[in-house]
Amino acid sequence: MIRTGGHHPRNGSSSNQKPLKDDIGVRNGYHKNTEKVHTNGKVNGFRRSCDRGEDSFEEAPMYVAVLTYMGFGIVTLFGYFRDLLRAVGLEKCNLAEEREEQKDFVPLYQDFENFYTRNLYMRVRDNWNRPICSLPGPVFDLMERVSDDHNWTFRLTGKTIDNVINMGSYNYLGFAENNVDFLKTVAEKTVQYGVGVCSTRQELANLTIHKTLEGLVAEFLGVESAMAFGMGFATNSMNIPALVGKGCLILSDELNHTSLILGARLSGATIRVFKHNNMQSLEKMLKEAVCSGQPRTHRSWKKILIMVEGIYSMEGSLIRLPEILALKKKYKAYLYLDEAHSIGAVGATGRGVTEHFGVDPKEVDVLMGTFTKSFGAVGGYIAGKKELVDYLRSQSHSAVYATAMSPPVVEQITRALKCIMGTDGTTEGQRRVRQLADNTRYFRSRLNDMGFIIYGNQHSPVVPLLLYLPGKVGAFSRAMLERKIGVVVVGFPATPITEARARFCVSAAHTREMLDKVLQSLDELGDSIRLKFSRRRCPVRPQVHNETDFDLDS
Repeated sequence: MIRTGGHHPRNGSSSNQKPLKDDIGVRNGYHKNTEKVHTNGKVNGFRRSCDRGEDSFEEAPMYVAVLTYMGFGIVTLFGYFRDLLRAVGLEKCNLAEEREEQKDFVPLYQDFENFYTRNLYMRVRDNWNRPICSLPGPVFDLMERVSDDHNWTFRLTGKTIDNVINMGSYNYLGFAENNVDFLKTVAEKTVQYGVGVCSTRQELANLTIHKTLEGLVAEFLGVESAMAFGMGFATNSMNIPALVGKGCLILSDELNHTSLILGARLSGATIRVFKHNNMQSLEKMLKEAVCSGQPRTHRSWKKILIMVEGIYSMEGSLIRLPEILALKKKYKAYLYLDEAHSIGAVGATGRGVTEHFGVDPKEVDVLMGTFTKSFGAVGGYIAGKKELVDYLRSQSHSAVYATAMSPPVVEQITRALKCIMGTDGTTEGQRRVRQLADNTRYFRSRLNDMGFIIYGNQHSPVVPLLLYLPGKVGAFSRAMLERKIGVVVVGFPATPITEARARFCVSAAHTREMLDKVLQSLDELGDSIRLKFSRRRCPVRPQVHNETDFDLDS
């Protein structure tokens, strides 16, 4: 994750310091595109960056915010009324309760904590955890279910909803597929090595295919070394504690993923949160950390680690990488970059935000990513300098105690990487990267033209469409499913209370016909349940990254 020397004197340096710890009827196939794939040029040895675009966070009209708060207020009042009916026995309580003889014990179930679940979530519970009975490719099949007790329990009807367009999976490049020709090598490796390895890498499961994969990841990213892990979430949560600890400072973006937050908390380091993508907020914290040091003692911090993501999965926004790198260098901090959603999904050749911004990946101290999205598999990686990776092989809990990655999974990632890099002798991988970029621009531009408020960057395949009102969250998801379109809806507490949304994930496997059907349905729903709130106002989150006094590298 990081270099071991060169700290700012006031940021704590030590010579013995350890390294930073084609049509919709084609079932789940990959549609063909005769578009020619062009070779991307290079500038100064690195891929030419495209127009990075600006993140959009359009403000909703005031009446929408007022109605949203009123909606939550009304539902809350009805919730208390229904709790009263349950208390007097006029309504059945379906949640677990304390037994009468345990009333004097420490309570296991806090009524107030479960209030949201009982009275709000249960009203819309049917919009989540829908059972899928096919490959989750560009289309999938759903098992039909109904509830006889207002979403407390469900029963299957035995019917299926066929050919539902999948707008929720992170299948950015379409590698979650069942094409026999593409999966031939995966089948061969399964026959050769089996499905499980039943041991850790340090014991009896350090296979040659694991080493081949790690070398391929390092080559793809343009760094010295890389290490693969069997779980994407644990790649963050179990490796961050190996890199920083007590006496270290973590500066974390306020919208960072839970895995980053958990890893930071487990590390024992001091955590401070800066405003999302706000360089002024970050620089203010860096200045204070360097000048004031640790609380009470004012000793220099052993390490200062900036933790950010490439694409933020709930906002669709891109990291401001050049500005953050400039701050990192100015204040001699370290940078941990989570590219779970950006690797494979952005950049001229799919190499993530470093390629997108034309930045040398070696300037990022720790590159982290997952194989669960663009590569259609499971697991994650840490990449960077060789000394960093060698250190993690012996110190990371995820490396020492976790079972090694399954051989078929390793081969799936390997064949996806080779396809993207073109080393399989085809241009299919680059065609998919270009198709994803085209689909993303088309989908976002059409939504903007229709008058929806969408968040994020124009290059991000994660497209949040704002719904705002709690009642519209369930109505939107159910109406889309009636049109055979599967979407993900998200509300409080996963988002701010006034920013409930539907999150679309665009894929290279989506045909133009699929996207047009989704857009037509959105246009109809936007009018029928009134979701077109856009007034093209200035962003609610000010872009203050130019107010800092650092210089960007030329």
